[in-house]
Amino acid sequence: MSSLRRLSPPLHLLRAFSMVTRFGSVSRAAEALHLTQSAVSKQVKELEGWVGMALFERSRKRLALTPAGERYEKAVRAVLAQLEAATLELITSDDGGGALHLSSLPTFAAKWLIPRLPQFQQQHPQVTLHFVPYVHSYDFERPELDCSILFGEGHWPGAHAHYITGNEVALIAPRTRVADWAVHTPGDVAHHTLMRHVTVPEAWLRWSETHGVPGLIDPLAGPQFDQFQTMIRAVMAGMGLALVPRCLVQDEITAGLVREPLADAPLRGGYRSDMGYWFCYPEGRTQLHALQCFQQWLLACASPAGETPQPLPASDMGANTFATV
Repeated sequence: MSSLRRLSPPLHLLRAFSMVTRFGSVSRAAEALHLTQSAVSKQVKELEGWVGMALFERSRKRLALTPAGERYEKAVRAVLAQLEAATLELITSDDGGGALHLSSLPTFAAKWLIPRLPQFQQQHPQVTLHFVPYVHSYDFERPELDCSILFGEGHWPGAHAHYITGNEVALIAPRTRVADWAVHTPGDVAHHTLMRHVTVPEAWLRWSETHGVPGLIDPLAGPQFDQFQTMIRAVMAGMGLALVPRCLVQDEITAGLVREPLADAPLRGGYRSDMGYWFCYPEGRTQLHALQCFQQWLLACASPAGETPQPLPASDMGANTFATV
């Protein structure tokens, strides 16, 4: 076996190894690959013979990666994802375009992204957008997902992240019964129900500290929501006050559907400086022409550069939480 050939294991062996690792079971990997268990086991052992070391620790009850197997699996996963992305671009491309499979948080898609998409279609008619259900928004190992718009601090494992918008926060109040919702100073919020979002539970605490009234309000009291659109509707219905990204509620403020008390306050606060909506994609999708077109257009629509946190490389990503905001 030549050295060059040994360094290039057959693709079917790598795929069998990757699927066994993904499912943690030879039987489930065999089902996914439409092969028998013995065939998959044979392919994994053949790969181990190819690289000259054990990739799995085997026992009667479990199958676990060895330290060498863990390192190899990460590299193999990235290679397979890049190969799938390149193949997808090739078979879907038409005159330099292609298909882009993306997911977005529902509220952000409805309030910010969709109204701008006709412009993208005009600029890039050769690119076809396919929205993937948000439930799959972070499973970048799925071949049908190329990129996602997520809400958080810009840290997601294995993904490049570019800030879009959402850090500027608006304090909103019901427009009805204005006398009952009087908010003339930051301290006045203590007299009203404060609504919270599951992704930013500390928002009211940060807001109170920014406005010099810490300890005056209970930042953990009040109803909690998992979507900003629901919070906006709750404010319109008279349930209480809320802190919402301005990009999602400016239309309601302009139309008078909600009020923005303290709009002239010099300090607004509420979120961390890096909190907001981010455009995310894995390393394996970087070369997709359709993704490059969409990213360039999307960031051009984003906040001014002076207000934008620095993009984070995939190597710096850590864990994060997110909800259907």
